Amino acid sequence: MSIGLIEAHGKQLVNRVLDGPQRQDLFEKAHALPRITLSTRNIADVQCIATGIYSPLEGFVNEAEYTSIVNDMRLSNGLAWSIPVTLQIPADEADKCRLDSQIALAHPNGDILAVMTVESKFTPDQDHEAQKVYLTTEDAHPGVKAMKAEGPVYLGGPISLVNTIPYDNFLDYRLSPVQTRLEFANREWKTVVAFQTRNPIHRAHEYITKTALETVDGLFINPLVGMTKSDDIPADVRVKCYETIMRLYYPEDRTLLGVFPAAMRYAGPREAIMHAIARQNYGCTHFIVGRDHAGVGDYYGTYDAQKLFDEFNADELKIQPVKFEHAFYCTRTKGMATAKTSPSAKEERIHLSGTKVRTMLREGKCPPPEFSRPEIAQILVDSMQSPELTTA
Repeated sequence: MSIGLIEAHGKQLVNRVLDGPQRQDLFEKAHALPRITLSTRNIADVQCIATGIYSPLEGFVNEAEYTSIVNDMRLSNGLAWSIPVTLQIPADEADKCRLDSQIALAHPNGDILAVMTVESKFTPDQDHEAQKVYLTTEDAHPGVKAMKAEGPVYLGGPISLVNTIPYDNFLDYRLSPVQTRLEFANREWKTVVAFQTRNPIHRAHEYITKTALETVDGLFINPLVGMTKSDDIPADVRVKCYETIMRLYYPEDRTLLGVFPAAMRYAGPREAIMHAIARQNYGCTHFIVGRDHAGVGDYYGTYDAQKLFDEFNADELKIQPVKFEHAFYCTRTKGMATAKTSPSAKEERIHLSGTKVRTMLREGKCPPPEFSRPEIAQILVDSMQSPELTTA
C-alpha cells in the first residue's frame, strides 16, 4: 500500500483461502476425509482465521499455544494474543481425528468449508480456562456457557478454506482485511479509528466516535454480527440502524461500514485486546475502548479493559487504544459530555447504555432523544413488532 498502512499483527497478513487448482484438488480430497460439523462459533472463527482477521493465526491453536494464551495472554513466540481460538468437539468424535492427519470441516448444511491438519488433540481444564479468560467459572456467564457447550476435546492445527462460507446477509459489508486496506488506501486514510459494537449506535456512541474522528483521517464502524446473546438486538436490526445513522449524521467521505463476522465471547478486557488486534489487521491505527468493553453483567470493572491495554507496550500492540470515560447527556449544557468535560452534578446526567435501550424496548417504550436519534429509535420500536427480523 503506497500510503504506508499499519502492518498486520505479526507483520504478515494471513491468507488461508485457497483458489484455483489447489483449491479444487483439496476440495475433492476433503470428501474422503473424516468430517467434523462446525458450530456457529466455529464458522465465525474459520472466516476470521482464513481471511486474516485473526492474523497471525493460521488455524485453531494447538496445545502449546493454548496454554501460553490462557496463562500469559501471548503466543509461544511472545506475540500478544488474549483469547484461545479453539476447535472443540464432543468426546465421542475424538477417535476419528488422528494426529498428523487431515479432517474436513463442514457447515451444518453439509457443505465442506475447510480442511484442517490435526497437529494437536488435548483435553484441558475448562474451569482453569474460564477463570483466566472470563474471570469466572459460572455457567451463568454466556461466554463460559458457550465455551463448555462446544465440547471437551480440543483440536489444533492450520486450516485451508476450500469453499465459500454461505452467508446470505450483509454481503456488501463483509469486507476482508485485504479489502478494507485497499479502501483505506484509495481514500488516502493514513490514520483510521475503529469502533466495535454489538448495539445500535446511541447518542453516547455517536459522541465518542465523532470525538475520535476529529483526530484521524477516517472512522471504521465495524459492528460484530456473529453469535450474540439471545437478548441482544438482532444483527439485521442493528445494521439497518448503522446504515441510517451514518447516512444522516456522519460525513460519508470520512466513514466506512463493514461488519465483523466474529462470535461474541463476552470476555471483557481480554476480548477488548482481541478486538483491537483484529482491527489492526483490518488496517486501523486506533481503536475506541469505552466503558465495560465486551462486558456482561458485573463480571468486569467499568474500565478494566482500558487498564489491560497498559500491560502491552507499543512493540506488542501497534494499534493505539483511544480511551473514553462513560459519556452521558448533560441536562445543563443540553449536549453529550463526559466527566472530563462537564461541570454538571450527578442528577444532571442521563447515562446511556445498550442495556437501558433494550430494557425500554422490551417494556414497549420509545428511547427518548437524549438516548437515541429519532430515526434510530423508530427502527428499534418497529423491530419489536417484526418477527421476521432474526439474528445473523
